[in-house]
Amino acid sequence: MLPEVAANDPTAVLIDQLFPGAITAGKMDLGELSLTIEANQIVEVCRTLKEDAAFERLSAVTAVDWWPREPRFEVVYLLHSIRHNARLRLNVRVRDGEAVESVCPVWRGANWYERETFDLFGIPFRNHPNLERIMMPADWEGHPLRKDYPKHGHRYSYRDE
Repeated sequence: MLPEVAANDPTAVLIDQLFPGAITAGKMDLGELSLTIEANQIVEVCRTLKEDAAFERLSAVTAVDWWPREPRFEVVYLLHSIRHNARLRLNVRVRDGEAVESVCPVWRGANWYERETFDLFGIPFRNHPNLERIMMPADWEGHPLRKDYPKHGHRYSYRDE
């Protein structure tokens, strides 16, 4: 059932009609609609939003670490319709180690956003064309934006051996 806050929003109604049950929660935050979407439907929902609702621009993909709460992570997609001057936030909840399907087939620009989210939070994106670190060195251990990451980072020895 469509959350009450989204019942009068044409974009949310469209998603609910085409993908019944895909929206699990909704809220208005700072004048912007935020919808929680089932992880297994994120690509189809995004494709529909781009093609049928004119959300042609993906502004960002990032994440929130809710540790110690489960599911631990929330992947956040910030969408922008230039034509309608509208913004929409989609959230997908995932457990630690659980992969989310890449939205690169919908927006090529998602490539670097997903790589950054993978690098800093450790959230894998299934079917991503080049999922490797982008911010940290390739041999870096851990993911610095996780809440359980050491505050001062890992200690390294700089002794000559």
